[in-house]
Amino acid sequence: MDTALAPVNSLPLTPANADGFGSRLAALPAGRKFTLGIGLAALVGIAFAMSMWSSQGNYKVLYAGLSDKDGGAILAQLSTMNVPYKHADGGAAILVPADKVHDVRLKLASAGLPKGSIVGFELMDNAKFGQTQFQERLTFQRGLEGELTRSIGALAAVQSARVHLALPNQNGFFREQQKPSASVLLTLHPGRTLDRTQIAGIVHLVSSSVPEMDPKAVTVLDATGALISGAGDAGSAGGLDAQQLQYVGQIEGNYTKRVFDILEPVLGRDNLRAQVTAEVDFSQTESTSEAYAPNQGLGADGKPAAATLRSHQVSEASGGGSAQPAGVPGAASNQPPVPATAPVNGSAQPLQTAQSGGGSGGNSRREATTNYEVDKTVRVTRNATGTIKRLNAAVVLNHRSVTDAKGKTSTTPISAEEMEKLTALVKETIGFNADRGDSVKLINAPFKVEKPPVEEALPLWKQPETQDLLRTLAVPGALTLLAMIIVFGAVRPALKAAQPAQPQRQLDAVVDDVPALPSPSSAQAAALPALEAPVVDTRLNQARALAKENPAAMANIVRGWSAKEAA
Repeated sequence: MDTALAPVNSLPLTPANADGFGSRLAALPAGRKFTLGIGLAALVGIAFAMSMWSSQGNYKVLYAGLSDKDGGAILAQLSTMNVPYKHADGGAAILVPADKVHDVRLKLASAGLPKGSIVGFELMDNAKFGQTQFQERLTFQRGLEGELTRSIGALAAVQSARVHLALPNQNGFFREQQKPSASVLLTLHPGRTLDRTQIAGIVHLVSSSVPEMDPKAVTVLDATGALISGAGDAGSAGGLDAQQLQYVGQIEGNYTKRVFDILEPVLGRDNLRAQVTAEVDFSQTESTSEAYAPNQGLGADGKPAAATLRSHQVSEASGGGSAQPAGVPGAASNQPPVPATAPVNGSAQPLQTAQSGGGSGGNSRREATTNYEVDKTVRVTRNATGTIKRLNAAVVLNHRSVTDAKGKTSTTPISAEEMEKLTALVKETIGFNADRGDSVKLINAPFKVEKPPVEEALPLWKQPETQDLLRTLAVPGALTLLAMIIVFGAVRPALKAAQPAQPQRQLDAVVDDVPALPSPSSAQAAALPALEAPVVDTRLNQARALAKENPAAMANIVRGWSAKEAA
């Protein structure tokens, strides 16, 4: 019995604080140590990634719609500045952290990027010393083109614009000076157009910005290469232009609206469909006529009106005669001369006989010519453009809905008398003219009612808000999940293995590992009745007290026993 209890008495007892956490970690197996180290390193990496991701913050657009050349230069400059960036819209936009947008733009502007930006008269601020007159004129032309491009690009419908100016060199030695001209290329926003007044405004803006430029020397093109300045003159030979088609659409829309406004109060909303087609004459004709009338009108007093004198010419001729009377003697020669008859034009004038030396003789002649104005009327007639040649109106009316006393709804056709009244009402509304060839047609037919498609609600995971939230939380969520896997899969088991065992479990292990005492013989049993129980109880009590006070020592005892048994 003493031999069996000797190992227990010889067990070394260590103090409770002699075996710390570091010692327990050092006592772990090599596999546990490696797993714990890998887990801690992974946690440090995840924490660093989370801090870097949170420090970057939200990204905003730095520049959009850049050319490939400008985009490459900007990316190279951002890499030099150590500024993180991202691409969006297939590389069409460059994004940087939101808190660095303005700072980066200012730094890139100081470096002259992007070079494709529009510059104006600020080019004149950087005039180089010793530049020639040609370079100065070219710089001024570039600045003027940039200012015009900025002004035209400020229009709501214009997405981008380019202006080319042709400014000839004015020289006083040239007899005929060449006039300046301009070309404007416009790129409009999708779905937008420019009306005639806006195009004329662009033309006058350019012509007024350049001295001695005629508005007719300004050419405006759209993105497809079509000429939109002076489109009315160019389109007269090839059909209607966009402005004329827009005018026809406005006329048809106005007449259609009139039909709806007059019939909807009678038939109800959504119970009719109407279309009005207008044939518009855009041809321009001009006629000139001249009418001649004799001046034979009567004046206010009833007498012939005085004619307007155009010219009056008088011719007189006189000649001398002999002092002695001559001629055939007789009664005729002794008669005084009768007055001469007047010419065709002008009143008759009496002839006067010249007296010379107290005797009578000689002859004289006088002619007067008077011309009068003839009445002339010149009439110039110019027909108006855009006149309506014909109107065609087509109207479809729905059957009337009737509800009986039981609440059942049925449809009935409109009577013929009411259809005639409605037809007359539509004719008066559009200004029906039978001589012009207008036509109005009304028919009554039941409308086919289609149920509107029921829009299925998008699942929660397909909604844009949810997708944006998931994209935002994807990175931190994945890192958090990975950290939890590492903690519970590698770090926690290693730390748990390094913790001291529970006292009760250690005590049970000690008691289980104590070797069983041999059974006493009958002689020994007779000699040991008073000593057997106290000795066993004392040792057990000592073992229990040792396990409670110093569990680490008990663990070493058990480990020593296990090693001996294995040996």
